[in-house]
Amino acid sequence: MAEETWNSVAGDAQVGSLVQAGHIEVVHVHEPSGRPPRAPCQLPPEIQHFENREGEQARAFQATEDWFGGGSDPARPLIISISGLTGVGKTTLGFRLARRLQESCPDGVLYADLDEGRREGTTDIADVLRQMLRALGVPQDEVERPLSARHRHYLDETRHRRLVVVLDNVRRFEGEAELLMPASAGSAVVLVGPRTPADLDPGVAVELPLRPLTEEHAVQLLLRVAGDPEPAADREAAAELARLCAGLPAALRVAGRWVRRHRRRGWARLLADLTIELQENGVPETEPVWNATYHDLGAPARTLYRLLAAEPGPVIGPQAAVALLGAGAEVAEEALEELEDAGLLDLVPDLDDDHDPDDDPAVRLRMHALVRAHALRRAASDAAGGETAGGRQRNIRWHLRQAQRADELGAGKRMTLAARVSALPGTPDVDFRGKSAALRWLHTERRVLHACVRVAYEAGLDAESWALCEPLWTHQLDHPGSADDIDSFSIGRDAALRAEDLPAAIRMRCQLARPLWESERFAEAGRELDAAVSAAALLGSGHRDRKLYASALEFRGRLQAEQGAWAAAVPDYEHSLRLHQQIENPYGEMLLTYLLGQASAGLDELDRAAEDLGRAHAMARELERERMTARTGFALGRVLLRLGRPAEAHRLYEAALDGARRRRSTSEQVRVLEALAELYGAEGDPDAAEQCLAAARALRSRPQVLSDESGSDRP
Repeated sequence: MAEETWNSVAGDAQVGSLVQAGHIEVVHVHEPSGRPPRAPCQLPPEIQHFENREGEQARAFQATEDWFGGGSDPARPLIISISGLTGVGKTTLGFRLARRLQESCPDGVLYADLDEGRREGTTDIADVLRQMLRALGVPQDEVERPLSARHRHYLDETRHRRLVVVLDNVRRFEGEAELLMPASAGSAVVLVGPRTPADLDPGVAVELPLRPLTEEHAVQLLLRVAGDPEPAADREAAAELARLCAGLPAALRVAGRWVRRHRRRGWARLLADLTIELQENGVPETEPVWNATYHDLGAPARTLYRLLAAEPGPVIGPQAAVALLGAGAEVAEEALEELEDAGLLDLVPDLDDDHDPDDDPAVRLRMHALVRAHALRRAASDAAGGETAGGRQRNIRWHLRQAQRADELGAGKRMTLAARVSALPGTPDVDFRGKSAALRWLHTERRVLHACVRVAYEAGLDAESWALCEPLWTHQLDHPGSADDIDSFSIGRDAALRAEDLPAAIRMRCQLARPLWESERFAEAGRELDAAVSAAALLGSGHRDRKLYASALEFRGRLQAEQGAWAAAVPDYEHSLRLHQQIENPYGEMLLTYLLGQASAGLDELDRAAEDLGRAHAMARELERERMTARTGFALGRVLLRLGRPAEAHRLYEAALDGARRRRSTSEQVRVLEALAELYGAEGDPDAAEQCLAAARALRSRPQVLSDESGSDRP
């Protein structure tokens, strides 16, 4: 059942307009201080060593000068397409260009790696749009769910901004990159991918195909990373080593780190070691560089290297790496240091859309695609029996434990079915410093958690697979509209069915139904809920079984309400209410009374609606449920207004506004202020109505970093 959630607004209190509202006659709107909202900048720190690409940069900057100097096409932004082999430095150049483009596009830089949300060749553009809207300051509760609505909102938000948008791992233009183009011709877009999208019209973009570095520039980069400005008599050895790296900056950086670690051996001896590796194994191009670096690692670092290759998410946190290795925190930390020193791991900041820019970004670990491919080859040949499976299980259980802890902090007390995972020996838990931090962790780790659902199912870990879906439900309520939710909840349902766990299967079907109906897949949602209700009717008479049955009925009623079929919703609501009364669950009784009141209002049965909502409002106050007290009072006020009782409605609106202000819930404040404006307008007081609307506009424009409020009740 639903639990109260809180909204958290971060940032400088002087930024934007501030609204104070007690009684509506005293609305104070303080004008902005003149300091503009923070422009997003989703770029990682500049890479330490960068070599050449002078011609490509010159072409890009000339195009920028021509475009913003008066030659821009008013119908679209400037597009720069960077293409080339994996490891050739496409993304690094894209970031470098983006920093320079900021001079012409001062309203911020947005970044998205389209491969992070890609499944079976298709990326979740709706989720990318949500991230970008959040980065642009749009509160979570104002981000609409359908892809088409988000796209319109994105165009509206970018129409008058001069932005730089960097899109990594672009595979096609239509249906992918095209939907992420900002609407302003004063913006610039950098497309990064293996090739310029074939469906991008010729002449629309400045194309920058990257080739491997020339030998001269490859040697220069190698020497700079190695910290050896001039190898003197070993110049030819350095050139040969650069040739073994095939001119790929990703390989040259690893080789340079390897040389730095063994500089006392001398270039000639190091080259001889690589030549022997090449002769013995007969592997082409860069493989000797990876192998030499790998063999230099200590045993724990080699094991962690192999395990990291199979990590389901694109990045991993240091604490998760401790769980993955399973040898204790100290050993894992030393192994991570070795991998970082060797250039096999990149430390990257968390640039997610809900990150608080006033906090230090979380450190994340990422493997370059070339390195990951090599680590997978080493795992195939070197991993001991059970090594990969053991690491996978530890990793899944650690993520499940942290997700359950975050869920408990973020959602509060609610019905859950999965057993709590105990602490893993020698592996620290995440230090959640309150509710906001817990919810932020769920958001940051969402892709890893979704991947863990799938990996657990494929490994036969059915209990872990569906259990991960319970905390993902909490995330889904606050961040709806992701295709991952449908995929994961479908897998969770299948895992519960395979495990023959009937209560879990009912729970998973209910969870799956919601993102289905939010995607307007009503028939599919209906089938899931019919199956859930039928199965729940077979459960026993215990408290949890009856509560689960009541929840399934409530979901099915809500599905009808979502489609405006209020009369069809009422029987399920009434049945659910009776079950809550039988098990003496006062919160459930209050919630279903509220839903029945909403249904009566939808059916224009206003007297009955007022009676039900009045009773629900009194119950919420008695239960000291502040959020539901405000919600039920606001709904009752709307009905009373329709019954011609504006004075009573006015008092309830003001009480709801006070409650929303105490909880710092922006969306609820805006909703009540707009309703008050409508009321004042009907009463012939345009000045008071305008005050309310001005206060609502000011709240909408206030920068928000993280919204913990949920638009719906939590089951």
